[in-house]
Amino acid sequence: MGNILDLAYNTEAPKMVIPEYGRNVQKMIDHAITIKDKEERNKCAKAIVTVMGQINQHIKDNEDVNEKLWSHLFIMSNFKLDVDFPYEKTNENEFNSKPENVPYPKNDIKFGHYGKIMENLIDAAVKYPEGEEKKNLTIHIANLLKTSYLLWNRDTVSDSVIVKNLDQLSNGKLSVNIEDLRDTSDILRQYKKKKNTKNSNNSKYHKHKNRR
Repeated sequence: MGNILDLAYNTEAPKMVIPEYGRNVQKMIDHAITIKDKEERNKCAKAIVTVMGQINQHIKDNEDVNEKLWSHLFIMSNFKLDVDFPYEKTNENEFNSKPENVPYPKNDIKFGHYGKIMENLIDAAVKYPEGEEKKNLTIHIANLLKTSYLLWNRDTVSDSVIVKNLDQLSNGKLSVNIEDLRDTSDILRQYKKKKNTKNSNNSKYHKHKNRR
């Protein structure tokens, strides 16, 4: 029966601004606001801050801990507690103001499975001076496209699709021959090998960690 009453109380009680301190601290602050004598309010406020510090012991090492506690006290009083604050009071308008919207990058990605980094790499290759190095770089990029596609699809991909995608992403400025592309089974085998090696290393790490 007692648990049911507690549940009803907690669900019907006003929402706390900083719930980490608990409802009892909130009650103490609400009471402090009603004290008529300012000297008594000051004493009460200091006592509440001490209690708040004991509750939030994990911030003891913070050099600004006292300032933070007094700031929390003022915020939890709904900015109504009139006492001699040892620090500058938190501004109510700034506290309640909403952060400015962060503009989302409007970079359109033609193929999500390749990602923007790959597109940037292709753009850089297009500007690269003509020659053997550019040719090798283009082949390398084409194979990265194929690897990315296979890791996304985990099945298979036609080499002609990769050649076509490279042409599309470079606006017709980069091209490779199908013979330049790595064999699909070779890429998947290498990926599987790397994955097994990573899993094995993780397993050894956890075993070593558990022994300590």
